[in-house]
Amino acid sequence: MLYHLALAWKDYLPGLNVVHYISFRAMAALLSSLVLSFWWGSAFISFSRNFLRSKAREFTPHAHKEDKNDMPTMGGVFIVAVVVATMLLWSPLNKPEIWLFLLCLTGFACIGGWDDYSKLRYKKGINASVKFFLQVTTGAIVASLWYWFCAPSTVLVFPFFKNFQPELGFLLIPWAIFVMVGTSNAVNLTDGLDGLAIGSLITNFATFGVICYAAGHVVIAHYLQIPFAGTAELAVVGGALVGSSLGFLWYNTYPAQIFMGDVGSLSLGAALGFMALCCKQELLLIIAGGLFVIETLSVIVQVLSYRYLKRRMFRMAPIHHHFELQGWGESKITVRFCIISFILCLIALMTLKLR
Repeated sequence: MLYHLALAWKDYLPGLNVVHYISFRAMAALLSSLVLSFWWGSAFISFSRNFLRSKAREFTPHAHKEDKNDMPTMGGVFIVAVVVATMLLWSPLNKPEIWLFLLCLTGFACIGGWDDYSKLRYKKGINASVKFFLQVTTGAIVASLWYWFCAPSTVLVFPFFKNFQPELGFLLIPWAIFVMVGTSNAVNLTDGLDGLAIGSLITNFATFGVICYAAGHVVIAHYLQIPFAGTAELAVVGGALVGSSLGFLWYNTYPAQIFMGDVGSLSLGAALGFMALCCKQELLLIIAGGLFVIETLSVIVQVLSYRYLKRRMFRMAPIHHHFELQGWGESKITVRFCIISFILCLIALMTLKLR
C-alpha cells in the first residue's frame, strides 16, 4: 500500500513532518485518482454504451430529452470505484473515520445503483418512499457508528457566531442523518445538465478537504477558533474526491459522454455531508453548497406555489431548467453556476476566521 511507502519516506526525508506528510498524500491521492480516471474512463464508457444506456428524465425540456436519450449512465460507479481504490492506496486503514466514509459512500451508491438499474430494466425507478427509507436507514447506520466509535464533539458550530455552540448530545445522530440525506438529495436534484453537479462538487470537495485539514491541526484550529476534530486524514479523502471528480468531468462536460446517475449523485452528496459533519462545519454547507440549496429550494417553491397558488414560480424546476427554457445554452448555465459555486466556497472559507 502506498500509504506505508509514504510513511517510510517520512522517516528518511528531512523536513517532511506530519503536516507535510498529510499534504503530500492529499496531493498524491488527487493525482492518483485523476490518473486512474483517465486510465479506466474510456473502457467504462465503452462498456456503458453497450449495457447502460438510459432515457432522459421525464420532467425536462423537450430539446433536453432529444439530446439526452440513449446516453450511457451510472458513471457514478466509475467515480466511487476510483475513490475507493485511491483511499486504499493512500489512507491509513486503522482510522475508523476512513471506514465510515467508505460505508457512507458505498451505502448510498448501492441505493442509487438500485434506482438506476430499475430505470434501465423496468423503465421506472424504485418507489420514492422506499428510496427515502433506505437513505435514512443508511444514514442512521453511519451516524450511529460514527457516534459510537469516533466519539465526535456533539456541539453545533454556527458560522459568524463561534461562541454560540449549543450541545446536541444524542440528537447529533438524527442531525447527522438529516445532513447526509439532505445533501445527497440536493446534489441529486442539481444533476440535470452536463457537468453541472460534478463541477460544483469539485469546489465543495476541495473546500471541505481544506477545512478537514484545518480542523485536524491543533495550531490551525486554535488560530481559526474552530473545534479541533482530528480530521486531517480526511484531507486525503478530499484529494481523492477532487481527482476522481475532475477525471469524471473530463467525460461529463458538454456534450457529455456519460451521466453519473443516482449512483453518483446520491453517494457523492452523502460523502460531502459526512465530511462536513466530521470537521464540525456542517452549517457551512449552506454557504459552500449554496448552489445545491438553491436548486432544492426552487423545487420546493415550485411544488408549494402550484399546490396552494395554482401557479408556477418558475418555467420549470429545478431552476437550471428554468434558465434553459429562457434560452440560455446548456454550457453557459453550467459554467455560470459553477462560477457561483466557486465564489460561495471562497466565502465559506473566509468565514472560518470571522467571528
